[in-house]
Amino acid sequence: MNILAISGSPRRGGNTELLVDELLRGAKDKIDCDVINGCEIEKIRIAELNISPCTQCEHCSLDGVCIIKDDMQLLYPKLLRADRLVFASPIYFMAHCAQAKMVIDRCQVFWAKRYILKQHLRKEGAPPRRGIFVSVGATHGPKVFAGAKVTMKWFFNALEMEYWDNLTIEGCDAKGFISQRPETLQQAYEMGQKLVP
Repeated sequence: MNILAISGSPRRGGNTELLVDELLRGAKDKIDCDVINGCEIEKIRIAELNISPCTQCEHCSLDGVCIIKDDMQLLYPKLLRADRLVFASPIYFMAHCAQAKMVIDRCQVFWAKRYILKQHLRKEGAPPRRGIFVSVGATHGPKVFAGAKVTMKWFFNALEMEYWDNLTIEGCDAKGFISQRPETLQQAYEMGQKLVP
Protein backbone atom coordinates (compact mmCIF):
# COMPACT_ATOMS: atom_id res chain seq x y z
CA MET A 1 0.00 0.00 0.00
CA ASN A 2 1.56 3.24 -1.18
CA ILE A 3 -0.17 6.42 -0.08
CA LEU A 4 1.00 9.68 -1.64
CA ALA A 5 -0.21 13.08 -0.48
CA ILE A 6 0.51 16.10 -2.62
CA SER A 7 0.02 19.37 -0.77
CA GLY A 8 -0.39 22.24 -3.18
CA SER A 9 -0.68 25.01 -0.63
CA PRO A 10 2.17 27.52 -0.81
CA ARG A 11 1.66 28.22 2.90
CA ARG A 12 3.40 25.74 5.22
CA GLY A 13 1.14 24.76 8.10
CA GLY A 14 -1.89 26.33 6.44
CA ASN A 15 -5.42 24.95 6.71
CA THR A 16 -5.17 22.69 3.67
CA GLU A 17 -1.92 21.15 4.87
CA LEU A 18 -3.25 20.65 8.40
CA LEU A 19 -6.15 18.64 6.96
CA VAL A 20 -3.74 16.54 4.88
CA ASP A 21 -1.59 15.86 7.94
CA GLU A 22 -4.60 14.72 9.94
CA LEU A 23 -5.81 12.50 7.10
CA LEU A 24 -2.39 10.88 6.86
CA ARG A 25 -2.31 10.41 10.63
CA GLY A 26 -5.54 8.44 10.32
CA ALA A 27 -4.05 6.26 7.59
CA LYS A 28 -0.84 5.71 9.57
CA ASP A 29 -2.78 4.68 12.65
CA LYS A 30 -4.78 2.20 10.58
CA ILE A 31 -1.78 0.46 9.04
CA ASP A 32 0.68 1.30 11.82
CA CYS A 33 3.60 2.19 9.59
CA ASP A 34 5.45 4.83 7.60
CA VAL A 35 7.85 2.75 5.52
CA ILE A 36 7.70 -0.76 6.97
CA ASN A 37 6.02 -4.03 6.10
CA GLY A 38 5.82 -3.06 2.44
CA CYS A 39 3.73 0.06 2.90
CA GLU A 40 4.75 3.65 2.36
CA ILE A 41 3.14 6.97 3.26
CA GLU A 42 4.67 10.13 1.83
CA LYS A 43 3.71 13.79 1.74
CA ILE A 44 5.17 16.15 -0.85
CA ARG A 45 4.86 19.94 -0.72
CA ILE A 46 4.73 21.31 -4.25
CA ALA A 47 6.02 24.70 -3.09
CA GLU A 48 9.35 23.04 -2.26
CA LEU A 49 9.77 21.64 -5.79
CA ASN A 50 11.05 23.26 -8.96
CA ILE A 51 8.21 22.73 -11.43
CA SER A 52 7.61 24.59 -14.68
CA PRO A 53 4.24 24.95 -16.39
CA CYS A 54 3.23 22.79 -19.32
CA THR A 55 4.27 24.41 -22.62
CA GLN A 56 1.85 22.37 -24.77
CA CYS A 57 4.77 21.20 -26.91
CA GLU A 58 2.89 17.89 -27.43
CA HIS A 59 6.07 15.83 -27.21
CA CYS A 60 4.34 13.50 -24.74
CA SER A 61 1.85 12.62 -27.49
CA LEU A 62 4.72 11.11 -29.48
CA ASP A 63 6.31 8.83 -26.89
CA GLY A 64 4.58 9.38 -23.55
CA VAL A 65 7.51 11.30 -22.09
CA CYS A 66 7.61 14.88 -20.82
CA ILE A 67 10.78 16.57 -22.06
CA ILE A 68 10.81 19.33 -19.43
CA LYS A 69 13.58 18.37 -17.02
CA ASP A 70 12.52 19.55 -13.58
CA ASP A 71 11.17 18.04 -10.36
CA MET A 72 8.13 16.59 -12.11
CA GLN A 73 10.52 13.89 -13.29
CA LEU A 74 10.80 12.87 -9.62
CA LEU A 75 7.05 13.10 -9.09
CA TYR A 76 5.92 11.05 -12.13
CA PRO A 77 7.05 7.63 -10.80
CA LYS A 78 5.56 8.38 -7.39
CA LEU A 79 2.20 9.16 -9.01
CA LEU A 80 2.34 5.90 -10.94
CA ARG A 81 3.26 3.88 -7.85
CA ALA A 82 0.59 5.37 -5.58
CA ASP A 83 -2.31 3.13 -4.62
CA ARG A 84 -3.95 6.07 -2.88
CA LEU A 85 -3.47 9.70 -3.85
CA VAL A 86 -4.46 12.63 -1.66
CA PHE A 87 -4.32 15.79 -3.76
CA ALA A 88 -4.76 19.01 -1.81
CA SER A 89 -5.11 22.62 -2.86
CA PRO A 90 -6.67 25.74 -1.40
CA ILE A 91 -9.16 27.57 -3.59
CA TYR A 92 -7.86 30.80 -5.12
CA PHE A 93 -10.36 32.73 -7.26
CA MET A 94 -12.64 29.68 -7.43
CA ALA A 95 -9.91 27.32 -8.71
CA HIS A 96 -6.79 25.42 -7.64
CA CYS A 97 -3.80 27.46 -6.51
CA ALA A 98 -1.10 27.93 -9.18
CA GLN A 99 1.28 25.39 -7.66
CA ALA A 100 -1.33 22.62 -7.75
CA LYS A 101 -2.52 23.50 -11.24
CA MET A 102 1.01 23.26 -12.62
CA VAL A 103 1.27 19.66 -11.40
CA ILE A 104 -2.14 18.84 -12.86
CA ASP A 105 -1.25 20.34 -16.23
CA ARG A 106 2.08 18.51 -16.34
CA CYS A 107 0.17 15.24 -15.96
CA GLN A 108 -0.89 15.71 -19.58
CA VAL A 109 1.79 13.08 -20.16
CA PHE A 110 -0.47 10.45 -18.53
CA TRP A 111 -3.48 11.58 -20.56
CA ALA A 112 -1.38 11.26 -23.74
CA LYS A 113 -0.26 7.77 -22.77
CA ARG A 114 -3.81 6.63 -22.15
CA TYR A 115 -5.78 8.32 -24.88
CA ILE A 116 -3.32 8.93 -27.72
CA LEU A 117 -0.77 6.13 -27.32
CA LYS A 118 -3.39 3.69 -25.89
CA GLN A 119 -1.11 2.50 -23.08
CA HIS A 120 -2.10 1.41 -19.59
CA LEU A 121 -0.29 3.17 -16.78
CA ARG A 122 -0.18 0.06 -14.62
CA LYS A 123 -0.19 -3.66 -15.28
CA GLU A 124 -3.53 -5.11 -16.25
CA GLY A 125 -5.24 -6.67 -13.25
CA ALA A 126 -3.48 -4.38 -10.76
CA PRO A 127 -5.65 -3.40 -7.76
CA PRO A 128 -7.84 -0.32 -8.30
CA ARG A 129 -6.42 2.99 -7.15
CA ARG A 130 -8.26 5.74 -5.29
CA GLY A 131 -7.93 9.52 -5.26
CA ILE A 132 -9.14 12.06 -2.71
CA PHE A 133 -9.37 15.82 -3.18
CA VAL A 134 -8.77 17.98 -0.10
CA SER A 135 -9.51 21.68 -0.32
CA VAL A 136 -10.24 24.74 1.76
CA GLY A 137 -11.96 27.90 0.57
CA ALA A 138 -12.38 31.21 2.35
CA THR A 139 -15.77 32.02 0.87
CA HIS A 140 -19.17 30.28 1.10
CA GLY A 141 -21.57 29.04 -1.52
CA PRO A 142 -22.67 26.02 -3.55
CA LYS A 143 -20.08 26.59 -6.31
CA VAL A 144 -16.93 27.26 -4.27
CA PHE A 145 -15.40 23.90 -5.21
CA ALA A 146 -17.39 23.13 -8.37
CA GLY A 147 -14.71 24.01 -10.91
CA ALA A 148 -11.93 22.36 -8.93
CA LYS A 149 -13.94 19.14 -8.61
CA VAL A 150 -14.42 18.94 -12.38
CA THR A 151 -10.66 19.36 -12.82
CA MET A 152 -10.02 16.62 -10.25
CA LYS A 153 -12.41 14.27 -12.03
CA TRP A 154 -10.31 14.43 -15.21
CA PHE A 155 -7.00 14.52 -13.33
CA PHE A 156 -7.76 11.26 -11.52
CA ASN A 157 -9.12 9.81 -14.75
CA ALA A 158 -5.82 10.54 -16.52
CA LEU A 159 -4.07 8.65 -13.71
CA GLU A 160 -6.38 5.61 -14.10
CA MET A 161 -7.64 6.30 -10.62
CA GLU A 162 -11.11 6.25 -9.06
CA TYR A 163 -12.18 9.69 -7.83
CA TRP A 164 -13.13 8.30 -4.46
CA ASP A 165 -13.98 11.23 -2.18
CA ASN A 166 -13.65 14.91 -1.30
CA LEU A 167 -12.88 16.80 1.88
CA THR A 168 -13.85 20.38 1.08
CA ILE A 169 -14.26 23.02 3.76
CA GLU A 170 -15.78 26.49 3.24
CA GLY A 171 -15.34 29.64 5.29
CA CYS A 172 -11.77 28.94 6.33
CA ASP A 173 -9.16 31.60 5.62
CA ALA A 174 -6.84 32.67 8.44
CA LYS A 175 -3.77 30.46 8.83
CA GLY A 176 -4.42 27.67 11.31
CA PHE A 177 -8.14 28.44 11.59
CA ILE A 178 -8.97 24.80 10.92
CA SER A 179 -7.37 23.93 14.27
CA GLN A 180 -10.37 25.57 15.92
CA ARG A 181 -12.69 23.05 14.26
CA PRO A 182 -11.97 19.71 15.93
CA GLU A 183 -14.94 18.09 14.22
CA THR A 184 -13.38 18.85 10.83
CA LEU A 185 -10.00 17.49 11.91
CA GLN A 186 -11.78 14.36 13.12
CA GLN A 187 -13.49 14.07 9.74
CA ALA A 188 -10.08 14.19 8.05
CA TYR A 189 -8.69 11.56 10.43
CA GLU A 190 -11.61 9.21 9.77
CA MET A 191 -11.26 9.69 6.02
CA GLY A 192 -7.63 8.64 6.32
CA GLN A 193 -8.68 5.49 8.14
CA LYS A 194 -11.23 4.65 5.43
CA LEU A 195 -8.63 5.21 2.74
CA VAL A 196 -6.85 2.05 3.85
CA PRO A 197 -8.68 -1.25 3.14
